[in-house]
Amino acid sequence: MRAAIMAVVTAVLGGYLLLWVMMPTNVYRQTWLPELRSHTASTYFGTTQGATYLVFTFPVVFIAALGCLYLHLGHKSRFNNLSQGSNGGHRLRKYQRPLIIKGLGIVSGIELAFFLMFIALLVWSFATYLHLSFPKITPNSAAQTGEKLWEAKLDAAALRLGLVGNIGLSFLFFPVTRGSSVLGVLGLTWEASVKYHIWVGHIVMALFTAHGLCYLIYWAATHQFSQMVKWEKTGISNVAGEISLAAGLLLWATTFPRIRRNMFELFFYTHHFYILFLFFFVLHVGISYICIMLPGFFLFMIDRYLRFLQSRRGVRLISARVLPCETIELNVSKCKGLSYAPTSIMFMNVPSISKLQWHPFTISSSSNLESDKLSVVIKGEGSWSKKLYRLLASPSPVDRLHVSIEGPYGPASTDFLRHDLLVLVSGGSGVTPFISIIRELIYTRKTLKCKTPEVVLISAFKNSTDLTMLDLILPYLAPHQSCPTWG
Repeated sequence: MRAAIMAVVTAVLGGYLLLWVMMPTNVYRQTWLPELRSHTASTYFGTTQGATYLVFTFPVVFIAALGCLYLHLGHKSRFNNLSQGSNGGHRLRKYQRPLIIKGLGIVSGIELAFFLMFIALLVWSFATYLHLSFPKITPNSAAQTGEKLWEAKLDAAALRLGLVGNIGLSFLFFPVTRGSSVLGVLGLTWEASVKYHIWVGHIVMALFTAHGLCYLIYWAATHQFSQMVKWEKTGISNVAGEISLAAGLLLWATTFPRIRRNMFELFFYTHHFYILFLFFFVLHVGISYICIMLPGFFLFMIDRYLRFLQSRRGVRLISARVLPCETIELNVSKCKGLSYAPTSIMFMNVPSISKLQWHPFTISSSSNLESDKLSVVIKGEGSWSKKLYRLLASPSPVDRLHVSIEGPYGPASTDFLRHDLLVLVSGGSGVTPFISIIRELIYTRKTLKCKTPEVVLISAFKNSTDLTMLDLILPYLAPHQSCPTWG
């Protein structure tokens, strides 16, 4: 069943990508699109944009629906990790090894290949647009509009830069849709896909900035600066485009590593300018291009709404365990039906410390071994985590701590059971994801009576007191320290 679903997803995805390849060509605009419009010109599909909705929105929504079913069927099998092994997987595994570790981050051979194909799509689209438009621009046609030849070509190139930027914008929101089944069915996780969002975001803003600069040069050369303050009731609104670009540039300026790492809150709050960016982008280009980029943004907004609903509900904090190394383990209740893979993460908010700050933490518990609770390990290193540690480690701890969580997010399945030996290397609090793996292995060995790989854990700590974090690997064997408990 899952193989059939994957075959359908692959076919639909291939057709969807083919549309992007063909969109700049005359075949699409003069043959395919008119034919589609002739069959979808009804009030059901919409009299003007029905074909665009059908072609660009339906495939993605269909893949998302099939992805939910595919992932659900995968969760139903306890032996999912063991049954997925195949020779094909072994052949592909060498291409999943890191190929680049600097500049773009940790990038595998497969990721680099797909990134280069995406760049090729943008180059192909821009080159095709220019190839079809430039021959129509002649000295005579330019003279008829009172322009020089280079000015007319600059106008055409500026427009095409915007069109290519729209292609990138259409893919921008897919990687940051945390609960998306589209990522899951493709074998991707949200945290691993963030780098794709970063790459595409830089490309999109570079294209839109070039688009705006080219038009500024064009208006200056043709003495049409009055175009900058025109807000047409129909067609393109220049003022809306300028506001959208300004919001995008403010957002973009804070995304570079030095600012993002040293002033993360500035980066985080400035990132909400995407609302202004998209709102005025819609007013700038009109409804036709919005229909093209709608699928990714639609899934993102659904995910964002569901995350908002989840974050509004508090969870019951069962206990907090304080370790000597300025580290705490928080245990919150969960329903037994909630399952997650080892190395999953969740976001946590403690309103008594900050109502706005949500921090990601790796889950250290196993949903199989500990079916009624969910645990995270937090080391007091940043300002937020230090406040939380002081709050719980004080001689008179609070009677009740209100906590909200969002998630968990993680891989649909893991493949560590395929191996005979696991070598786990960590530093400091980086041992947390390995705790969840080891707990999952304990469950697999003792409950399912399955063969598990041997484990070699290599951990480096700054101080000897940090070694107490290793007690969390076997919580039922480690000596329990006194800790406040909430009912």
